[in-house]
Amino acid sequence: MRARRSAAVIVLTSLVKMPGLPDAIAPDGSQIRLLVTDARQASLVEVTLPAGQVTRPVRHRTVEEIWYFLEGQGQVWVAGVTHAVQPGARLVIPTGSPFQFAAGGGGPLRFLCYTSPPWPGAEEAEPWPEGGLGAATL
Repeated sequence: MRARRSAAVIVLTSLVKMPGLPDAIAPDGSQIRLLVTDARQASLVEVTLPAGQVTRPVRHRTVEEIWYFLEGQGQVWVAGVTHAVQPGARLVIPTGSPFQFAAGGGGPLRFLCYTSPPWPGAEEAEPWPEGGLGAATL
């Protein structure tokens, strides 16, 4: 995305996207659709994990994330605590906290992920030896 700045408004232009295909695969194995990548203070993506899948456990070195769930049901493990999630649920992944998530069997788990500061690249996420939701299925 590119931004045009005016005195008080930033107008974001859209990316050309292939229908049905993710823009990237996250280091944890989830599918990423880029929504806002050119803001100075944060980035925003849509994350999808197919039904029945479990991500690889990771932790972020420098960013904090806020997740807002749009579709599906699942579980999120963050630093030793497991949370059940469904549409409307929200949570914060603090900087440096290991996490892992899983989608229930009834459909994909889909959520918005606000990252601050903006996502710096794949080296941001480092593998974590084990998560609280079992072995990854990706």
